[in-house]
Amino acid sequence: MSKKREGNHYIDNERFLNELVAHKNIVNKAKKEGIKPPGVNNYIGQCFLDIANNLSKKPNFANYTYKDEMVSDSVENCIMYATNFDPLKSRNPFAFFTQIIYYAFLRRIQKEKKQLYIKMRCFEENDPTGRFRNWMEKEHSKYEDTGLSPFADFIPNESQTTESLKPKKKKRVRKGEIEPPTLDLEDK
Repeated sequence: MSKKREGNHYIDNERFLNELVAHKNIVNKAKKEGIKPPGVNNYIGQCFLDIANNLSKKPNFANYTYKDEMVSDSVENCIMYATNFDPLKSRNPFAFFTQIIYYAFLRRIQKEKKQLYIKMRCFEENDPTGRFRNWMEKEHSKYEDTGLSPFADFIPNESQTTESLKPKKKKRVRKGEIEPPTLDLEDK
């Protein structure tokens, strides 16, 4: 008879840890013998899939149309870095792999945003009549009151050009650092 899990935990962290340690030992042994290391077993793979599927249901990832790609990217990353988990540093593989999955989701979202930008630019550049731009502005105006327009990044203001709509990289400011002041060199 199997033990019933307590609470709402869908991953048995103790078993997950033991399976990862056993997998790491098998991989290390295979490397010493010079043979190809085996892949993760079914239980570990199912844990990766469960964590990814449940994280994709969280509100910050729930409404993306490419959720399947996010999950598959994250499971792939987990499999690639399964041997990087060090049981001497942490006894919580669930947290370790949840972080890997979380950042894989963020990378996929960035890739998809870039692809959407490229797609919109192609439509815009290959539309000499301006019908696409008119349609996009009309669709954007439906959402203006809510601020939830999917086209907000692609509709320029009077002062913007389409080149200035390209996604910008955010400058990171580390904890304790002060952001340097910007110099205003205009003649007054």
